[in-house]
Amino acid sequence: MVMLFLYALAVAFSGAMMPGPLLTYTIRQALNTGPYSGFIIITGHAILEIIVVILIFLGFDTVLQSNSVQISIGIIGGLLLVYMGSDMILASLKNSIKVELDNNKAGARNMLLSGIVISAANPYFFLWWAIIGLGFLIQAYKSFGVAGVLAFFLGHISADFIWYGAISIIVGKTRKFIKEKLYRSVIAALGCILIFFGGSFFYKAAEILF
Repeated sequence: MVMLFLYALAVAFSGAMMPGPLLTYTIRQALNTGPYSGFIIITGHAILEIIVVILIFLGFDTVLQSNSVQISIGIIGGLLLVYMGSDMILASLKNSIKVELDNNKAGARNMLLSGIVISAANPYFFLWWAIIGLGFLIQAYKSFGVAGVLAFFLGHISADFIWYGAISIIVGKTRKFIKEKLYRSVIAALGCILIFFGGSFFYKAAEILF
C-alpha cells in the first residue's frame, strides 16, 4: 500500500511540475495574495478530482473521452483562459492591480472556485483521468480494493499540494521585495502565458473537430 502511494506520488509529480494554466494562476495569486494561495487553489483542484474519480467508477469515463466533450471543454476552456489572460494584461497596463498583504476571505473563496474552474477548463485534465488515471485506478482497486484507490488518490493529490504549495510559498514570501513596475510586468507576462494556453486548447479542439 505504501509503495502504491509512493508510485502515485511519483507519477503525479511528473504532471504537476509541467507548466500549465493552473500553475500560471497559482503564481499570479501568490504574487497578489500571499504564500498560501497555492494550497487553496489546489484544494479546489482536489475537489474536482474527487468528483471525476467517482464519475469514472460510475462509468462516465467513456463520456469524458468522447470527442464532443473534448471539443466543448477545449472551446469553453480556451475562451476562459483568453479572458483571464486579457484581463491580467489590461489590469497591468491600467495599473489597477496591487499586492494584497492582508488576508482576504472573499479572495480565498474565489481562489478555491478558480481551482475548480481552471482545472475543469483543461481538456487534458479529463482526458488524463479517463485514460491514464482509469488504468491506475483499476490496478489499485484490483490489488487493494477501495483502500488501494484511496492510497493512489492520496499519493496523487499529495504531489499537487507539495509542488503548488512550494511554488506559492516561495513566490508569496518574496513578493514584498518586488518593485511595482516589475510586478506589473510579471502579471502581464503571466497573462500572455494564459492566452497561449487558451490558444492551445482551441487548437486541440480544432484538431478533433476537423
